[in-house]
Formats: sequence, structure tokens, C-alpha cells
Amino acid sequence: MHRGLLAVITAAMVVGGCGLTSRPEPPPLLVEAPDVVADEQSLTVHVAGAVVRPGLVVLAPGARIADAVAAAGGATHHAAVGSVNLATLVRDGDQIVIPQIGEEITADAGAGRISLNRATVSDLETLPGVGPVTAQRIVDHRDEYGPFSTLEDLLDVSGIGEAKLAAIRDSVVVP
Repeated sequence: MHRGLLAVITAAMVVGGCGLTSRPEPPPLLVEAPDVVADEQSLTVHVAGAVVRPGLVVLAPGARIADAVAAAGGATHHAAVGSVNLATLVRDGDQIVIPQIGEEITADAGAGRISLNRATVSDLETLPGVGPVTAQRIVDHRDEYGPFSTLEDLLDVSGIGEAKLAAIRDSVVVP
């Protein structure tokens, strides 16, 4: 009788995999878009939120948010993709957050705002009232004094006053 019980337990362990269940393979941490090989010119961005495979994706130069979402497996059926400008060009190191329907969008979630701490002179020239001279002053200030901590730090840049800061406030972020 004792051997019979041992045989049943042994059989159950073999059939049941010793109580271990097979776990699905974790998704890769880094996904390369089709036909893109990671190199010094490729862009690596973090796609988060309502996408099938959130994480890092590698994209070709000139890629847009739509390309990043596609490389992350596409948007989920809960995604509020209409609240994100999918045509926005991505930059290396960007984080792109695709919100869910009904989710409040935070200031830095909607990519398309310019990061003061990563922007080039050309990027900054697209801001309202910022020409090449002021854009260069912003970059020079950042290079000399380090990254901006708040938007108000822009007031330390020659040529930027309260009115210009108010004009660009909704177009920039300080991550």
C-alpha cells in the first residue's frame, strides 16, 4: 500500500512537471525595428504605456513616434493614440508614453515637447520667439552651467524674459 501511494505521487510529479509550471519567455529588453541594426547612428528610445511590448526599441535615424510604437508591437486596444502626435520625430534617449483611454496625460507624456536639456540649436529655433542667437545662448548656458532644473532657469539666459518664457512654456519640458 505504501508503494502504491509512492507510485501515484511519482506519476503525478512526472505528469505535473514536479509542480513546476513553464513560464513564458520574458520579452526582450531591447527590440530592434525591422531592417535596423544598432549602431552609432541608430536611435534608442523607451516606449511605455499602452503598447504591446513596452521597453527599449532601436530605430533608424529620422524615425517618428509611430515607428517606435510599431517596434513596440503596436498600441493596445486601450491606447489613446489620438492624444499623442504620432508624426513627431524621435530623438535618441526619448521616452514615449502612450496613455490609456481616460488616463490623464502628464506634461512630459505627450512627446513633441522639446527637452531643454537635450535639444539642439535647431530644435530650439522651432520654439515661438526663439531665433538662432537665443537658441545658441540656451545651449551655451546649458553647456556652461549644466542642465536646467526648472523652466524658470531660462530666465538666466540672456534674451529670455518673462514674456518669452510664457510663450514657450507649453512647448518645452525639463525632465
